[in-house]
Amino acid sequence: MSSILDRFEEKEGDISLDPEKYLTFLVDNQYYAFPIKDVREIIEIQHITQIPEFPSYAKGIIDLRNNVVPVIDVRLRFYKPEIDYTERTCIIVLDIKNIQVGFIVDTVDEVIDISKDNISSAPAITTDRSTRFIEGIGRVNSKIIMILNALKMLNEEDLEAFEFMNNK
Repeated sequence: MSSILDRFEEKEGDISLDPEKYLTFLVDNQYYAFPIKDVREIIEIQHITQIPEFPSYAKGIIDLRNNVVPVIDVRLRFYKPEIDYTERTCIIVLDIKNIQVGFIVDTVDEVIDISKDNISSAPAITTDRSTRFIEGIGRVNSKIIMILNALKMLNEEDLEAFEFMNNK
């Protein structure tokens, strides 16, 4: 696992907060990305404490350096089948409205530049319920990458509950 994380430990200044930089990852063999400016860190999967009455896609909480961080399984949020976690499974910790939230993904891929010219609008009509989380579709070489809006992956109740946890 450490070799995966080592790829993302860049020297200071190597990764700017350029809005065209994205962290790509895989869920169910599909490429997705979060803007790098929202990514706080990438950690390996760890013990998750379950919380009663959490939404089914929210696996629970983790203790990250004495901070309680809620964790969402992206597969479950996208209505995909649940799978066992492996040594490649990672948690991407994002800052969403000053709240740390972890997103469990199958594996992290790379940090890439996607120019605005290579990003098109998300499809307006589809039968896949997960498309409401997609902000755009990026194309890099032969890769199609769904660019996610992390805020849309949380509903208002999630935000309130996570904010309450964060302020404790």
